[in-house]
Amino acid sequence: MDDKLMLMIPGPTPVPEKVLLAMAKHPIGHRSGEFSQIIAETNANLKWLFQTENPVLALTASGTGTIEAAIINFLSAGDRVLVGNNGKFGERWAKIAKAYGLDMQQITAEWGEPIAPDAFGEVLAADSEKKIKAVILTHSETSTGVLNDLEAINKLVKQHGEALMIVDAVTSLGSYNIPVDEWGIDVIGSGSQKGFMLPPGLGFVAVSDKAWAAYEKATLPKFYLDLGTYRKAAAKDSTPFTPPVNLYFGMKVALEMMKEEGLESIFARHQRHKEATRAGMKALGLPLFAPDSNASPAVTSVVPDGIDAEKIRSVMKKRFNIAVAGGQDHMKGKMFRIGHLGFVSDRDILCAVSALEATLQELGHSTPESGVAAVSKRLQQG
Repeated sequence: MDDKLMLMIPGPTPVPEKVLLAMAKHPIGHRSGEFSQIIAETNANLKWLFQTENPVLALTASGTGTIEAAIINFLSAGDRVLVGNNGKFGERWAKIAKAYGLDMQQITAEWGEPIAPDAFGEVLAADSEKKIKAVILTHSETSTGVLNDLEAINKLVKQHGEALMIVDAVTSLGSYNIPVDEWGIDVIGSGSQKGFMLPPGLGFVAVSDKAWAAYEKATLPKFYLDLGTYRKAAAKDSTPFTPPVNLYFGMKVALEMMKEEGLESIFARHQRHKEATRAGMKALGLPLFAPDSNASPAVTSVVPDGIDAEKIRSVMKKRFNIAVAGGQDHMKGKMFRIGHLGFVSDRDILCAVSALEATLQELGHSTPESGVAAVSKRLQQG
């Protein structure tokens, strides 16, 4: 049956019908007064979502574009930086830092494990000359389903005094409580196709006063991703370059939906879905890749023993029209990832785990318990 695909991947995520309908309108002039009103409203609601009083700058870019912007706007060639790397995206930020000539040191952990805050703390404490200019961390490592301890690592960065805290919150912003101003996070980026319930195409960056002071001294080359130009334009309810007008139509509606649900309810829903999904996997006898203590609210990574993960994905797609994500790099074929991020309901979790249970039966894999029963029990707890 056509048009029944169910996205249970960590991005792109499902888009509400109201958002899709808003995006189906005719474009308007991006320099018109009408569009300026939309920018003003969405900018205010982005500040609400990011829990900050500073402007949240919208870029026509993916999450990778926002983190590249976060790196190049506040640093200079030769600056010393620490990059957390325990998955595909931490690895990507290390590559960007190297590409721009930064003196980059990686703080690592194995895929599937969180980075120990003390690993950052030791290096930061030893930096008596304050040469470390930034710490770059992936909060929710999408490739593994691990949630790094941003709050603890950020406190260590604040104790250092000089270094900026630069955060990839691409899959955690909108699914996990990150009080940006309260924690004093300097630069934080995310993308529209994750917790924002939008298609890909917009990236968001919030910047602290401390980071803006660093911007004035930074010398890395930039033009399209020069956040200073976005800051000036945002102050006038405008954009420096042509934005994706219809995505703004959708963003206006999506942010209104999020405000109606409320931050606490959004975070509680993602926590409930994380715990329900993990309970379902345990009941089905499927090993989880990330530990319970550091599991992402956005994505659950599963390493099935004795079954090719790609076969599971294939059957779920062909038989049930449900898409789950595969493993990346050396985990391809060994892992599948269930996204439960953004516009996802209790029904979606039940449906996905039920289809997975049927898939395992079709592949001749016996399960010790009912995954659906385990999910239902957790969801009933609220």
